Amino acid sequence: MSERVIPLVDQRHPSLPLPHAAGAALSTTPTDALRRPLTDLRISVTDRCNFRCSYCMPKEVFDKDYAYLPQSHLLSFEEITRLATVFVGRGVRKIRLTGGEPLLRKNIEILISQLAALRTPDGQPLDLTLTTNGSLLARKAQSLKDAGLQRVTVSLDGLDDAVFRQMNDVDFPVEEVLQGIAAAKAAGLGPIKVNMVVKRGTNDHEILPMARHFQGTGVVLRFIEYMDVGATNGWCMDEVLPSAEVVQRIQAEMPLVQLGHSALGETAERWGYANAQGDYDPQLGEVGVISSVTQAFCGDCNRARLSTEGRLYLCLFASQGYDLRQLLRDQISTDEAMAATIDAIWQGRADQYSVLRSLRGPDTAGGPGRRVEMSYIGG
Repeated sequence: MSERVIPLVDQRHPSLPLPHAAGAALSTTPTDALRRPLTDLRISVTDRCNFRCSYCMPKEVFDKDYAYLPQSHLLSFEEITRLATVFVGRGVRKIRLTGGEPLLRKNIEILISQLAALRTPDGQPLDLTLTTNGSLLARKAQSLKDAGLQRVTVSLDGLDDAVFRQMNDVDFPVEEVLQGIAAAKAAGLGPIKVNMVVKRGTNDHEILPMARHFQGTGVVLRFIEYMDVGATNGWCMDEVLPSAEVVQRIQAEMPLVQLGHSALGETAERWGYANAQGDYDPQLGEVGVISSVTQAFCGDCNRARLSTEGRLYLCLFASQGYDLRQLLRDQISTDEAMAATIDAIWQGRADQYSVLRSLRGPDTAGGPGRRVEMSYIGG
C-alpha cells in the first residue's frame, strides 16, 4: 500500500470570474458543452459536521482549531430560496440539501418549507430530498416531513458498532443511526436510501451484513466506491473496492437481477433481488452500486453544486466555483440577470473528471488547482 500524506490545507478556493451574460436567459433550458442539461441541484447548507469520517473530514485536518465559515458568509434561507427559484426556472427538477451535516443548520425546516413551495414552470413540485449522517434524524424526522421534505438518504458505513465508531471517528453508536432510519420510515420520508462508502480492508466485510439487513425493508442500499474527493482524505487506489466485486460478493449469496436506470443522470447501477424463479422480486427490494472510480458516468451528469457561501461548482471534483453570492447581494442584480449568468456558466461546462481520471490518473485529471472538499459542497 502506498504511503499517504494528508496535507493540512484550507478547503476554500478563489472564485472563477463570472462570465459576461449578454441579454436575457435562454428561451429553452441550457445544455453544457457536452449537451448535458441541468436538472439536479445539490445545496450545501453548512460546512460543519459532527462526524469525522476519514474519507471526508479527517480529524487530523478538521480538529477543534479548524476555522469554519463565519455566519455572515453563509447564504441565508431567503438567499438560498431565491437562487433555487432561478435554477428551477432554468430546468432544475430535483434539489438535494447536503453539508457537512445539514441537520446541524439551525431551523433547517424553515428552508425546507420555502423550497417545498416552489413549482416548476409546468406547475410540478420539486423532488426535494436531503442527505444526512442520521445522527439527528430520530428527533427531527417528523418535523422534516411536516415541513415538506419528501425523502432522505442516510450515510451508514457498516452495522458492526466497532467498525462504525471507527469510521465516524467520534465514537457515535450505529444504533442511533438505525433509530433515525426507523423514524424517517415512520414519518413517511421515503423511499429511504442508505449509502455505504466501501473502503477495502476497513469495512468491506460489512457488505453482506448490510445487504441482509436491508433486504425486504423497502430501504434501497447503495454501495459507493471510495473516491478521490478533496485533498485531505489520503486517498489511494489500493483502498478502492470495485463495484463489480461488490455485486459479485452479494450475488454469491443472494441472486441479483440487473435493473434499468430509473431517471436521467442516475449515478447508481441498480440490481434487484431475485426470487426462486430467478426473476426480480420488488418485495425483496434492490441495491445499487455507484462506480465513480472504475466506471465513469460523466456522460449524462446533470448536477451542479451550490456551496454554503453561494459558490456554484460544476463537478464534485472541481477546484474552483463561481461566486453567485455577489449577485445575490448586489442590489441591482435581478433574477433575470442571474438566470442569464447561470445559463452562460452551464453552457461553458465541459467537466468530465472521472473519464479523464481513467485515462490520465487522479493527479492530473482535474487540471490545475486543488480539488474542493466534499464537506464544503456536499456529496
